[in-house]
Amino acid sequence: MAVSVELVRTLRDQTGAGVMECKQALESTGGDLEKAIEALREKGLASAAKRVGRDTKQGVIETYVHTGGRFGAIIELGCETDFVARTDEFQKLAYDIAMQVAAMGPVYIDEADIEEGETRPPAEISLMQQSFIKNSSTSVGEMVGGLAAKVGENIRVVRFKRLEVGE
Repeated sequence: MAVSVELVRTLRDQTGAGVMECKQALESTGGDLEKAIEALREKGLASAAKRVGRDTKQGVIETYVHTGGRFGAIIELGCETDFVARTDEFQKLAYDIAMQVAAMGPVYIDEADIEEGETRPPAEISLMQQSFIKNSSTSVGEMVGGLAAKVGENIRVVRFKRLEVGE
């Protein structure tokens, strides 16, 4: 099936995927935009899983200080290249994660980091398992994974610290 240039452009604008990837996804789904988005997402998440072991020596340090200056957070969000670190999407994600840390006070980055004997649920104390404060239908880990799939690089929260006055 031949797909229109406009449909390819729409899919590319929505997903950030390459032109040929968009065209192939649309052709394989019979021109169904929603199915093509899902197919690209699955393909991107699968390829992102392959990149998990890659070094993340680039990235940004981002801060968030809550109104009134009583508490805040600082995080390091890592990626593979400076090019990705300078994108608006990457920097916005870093800011949103800093806000998440300030608001929710996680103790660990990921579920694998939780110390033995910890009784609190992972969704409460593990940053990557927490529901994202700006969209509770997704987790912080899914947000990070989604951007990693979109940009084609390994992205990870390297470290974080939450500060509160009098703490």
